[in-house]
Order: sequence, then structure tokens, then C-alpha cells
Amino acid sequence: MKKLRVLIVDDSVLYRTQIRNALADLPWIEISGVASNGRLALDRIQQVNIDLVILDLEMPEMSGIEMLREMKLRSLKRTVLVFSSVSKKGAETTLEALELGAVDFIPKPGAEGGLSAMQESDPAGRIRGVLLPKIKALFPEFAKEDGQRPIEPFSGKYEKVPLDRFHPKVIVIGSSTGGPTVLESIFSRISGPLNCPILVTQHMPPIFTATLAERIQKISGIPTFEAKHGQGIEKGVIYVAPGNFHMRMENQEGVLKIALDQGPLENSVRPAVDPLFHSAARIFGRWCLGLVLTGMGADGKIGSERIKEMGGAVVIQSEESCVVFGMPGAVKSVGAYDQIMSPDQIVEMLKDKTVQMNQVRTGRVCA
Repeated sequence: MKKLRVLIVDDSVLYRTQIRNALADLPWIEISGVASNGRLALDRIQQVNIDLVILDLEMPEMSGIEMLREMKLRSLKRTVLVFSSVSKKGAETTLEALELGAVDFIPKPGAEGGLSAMQESDPAGRIRGVLLPKIKALFPEFAKEDGQRPIEPFSGKYEKVPLDRFHPKVIVIGSSTGGPTVLESIFSRISGPLNCPILVTQHMPPIFTATLAERIQKISGIPTFEAKHGQGIEKGVIYVAPGNFHMRMENQEGVLKIALDQGPLENSVRPAVDPLFHSAARIFGRWCLGLVLTGMGADGKIGSERIKEMGGAVVIQSEESCVVFGMPGAVKSVGAYDQIMSPDQIVEMLKDKTVQMNQVRTGRVCA
């Protein structure tokens, strides 16, 4: 049986040991080495054919960021998952790592409580719980040996909307694994003013979502906020769901506002895409455009069906451009979409649908 070859890179012996322990008993995974810094890891990558690098970002001699830069310079293309500290600085560094080629990140277990937290109650089990689903999503050809099966797409029942004649009053976006990089790629090529609001649910923890909003505003020049409960929704503004909160839209006497809640996890996550898509479909109906970008799982599938049931339009990211085709694939499997597009095509579509050449009116946004 072919095995997934994994390299663990962390300066902490404790973390290296617990990550190894988390994966050790999986017959389709082979730990092909460990390294205490980026320089040693680069040597190992050039000696052994590594499939997956599990990378710490804060290390002596050569940090994870420096290692990713060097991998890019040397054209060493490997799938990299990073462990990130839960802090403002850690979030900024993590998003930089994603920009440099890492495909996803995991908040480092015990990051808030230090190494002592790692010595409590099955740390290897905690690591395995967050790490294994991502590995399975990134490497389905190996995960098949562990009982995972891909979704088989089929043509659905929903009538296609001709996007060339479609002009949305709201755009809602859902993304997960690989999403931050695609979002930044899209918004870096779109500048305002926009003629409708854009609301984004990206699967990320607190702090990271605020940093993502800041980065989108910086690269696009479009006003972008981590959404707040009760905040008014305006044309020409991007709103990002905060970590650990579901985000919905509410129409209060003709004024659109953000509604946040910490209700039960949906699709095993919070924030989830489905609550946002449901609320947008209910308020805007056939004037709603949903985008489902790269991500693991099926979040956004039911919400996309609701948008289509209400006469709106849905675009999914193309499989070849996704880090993980889970979320778009789930939407495709029920036919709840109108077109499949690459990020470049999404950019051109959004420019056509949203960029307002004349001065945009902000304030009240009525459905």
C-alpha cells in the first residue's frame, strides 16, 4: 500500500513527539522525518520525496516563514500545513505563510496555555482530531484506504441563471481550506467603489478573521470589516464573519443589519456558510449571488440550494484551482450552481457585476 510521507518540522521536542504520536498508528501514513528548524527541513526535503510538511512557524536559525520563502525560490513544491500561535502576530504570520504557499493552518494546541497545556489529557488525541480531517481532505487518494469516498457529482434539478444578464444586489461568499489565499487573490484585483455589499464567511478562528479583513482592505482599498452584531450593511463594503460566530443578515424595517450568534456548530464549524447563505436568499431572493470557494466538507451546500430555490445564482470554484474541492464539490453534487469558474474568471465576473464607475450611494440598503 502506498503511504503518505510526512515531515514534522518544529523546534519543540514535545510537539514533534505528540504530532508523531497522533499519526503513528495510521497504516497509510509514514513519518519520513523530523526537523528542529527550517534549514534541516530543507535538507530533508531534498533527500526524501516528502508529500506533506507539518510546519511550525516560530523556530530558531530558520523560521517557518523563511523556509517557505526558500522553498519558493528553489521551486520545492510540497503540501504544507502550518501550526500557528493564537495571537495577533501569529495570525499575521500565518496569513503570510498561506500567501507563500502553505495550504492551510491549525491553531497550535496548547498555544494559549503554553507547553503545560500539552501535558494534559491526551494532547496527541487533540492534535489528531484537528489534523487528520485536513490531511484526509488534502490527500483523498490516500484517505480512501481509511474509508473516505469522494462525492460523485450529478446533474441537479435547478434551473440555470444566465449570469451575463444577472445583476446582484448582494454577494455572499463561503470558503475554508485554501480560502484566504483565493480571497486575497480575488480582492487584490478588484477595487471599489462597489455597487452592492459583499459578505464573507471563511472558516477561521477569532483574531484570524480580523486580520483577514485588515488584509483584504489593504490590498483592495475597499472598506472591509470584521462584522459586528447590529452593524448596518452598506453598499461598497465587505464584511467578514468573526471567528466563533455565525453571521446572518436581518432586514429591520428596510435597513439591513448584521446578526451574529454563537448557536450550535453547523457542518462542524462556527462560523458556517449555510446561515449566511440562508439569510441572503430569504432577504434578496433572485437578486442574491453566492460564491462557494475552495474548502473541505460540505458547508454551503444547503445554503446554495436555498439560494437556487429562491431564484438566485451560485458560482463554484473550479476543481483544478481548489486546494480542496469539498465545498464546491458538495454544491456540484446536488446541481445547485449556475457556473464553475477559476479565480481569474471570478475576478472578471465580479468586476462586471459589482464595480460601480459612478459614485456609489451608501447608507440604507433595501431588498
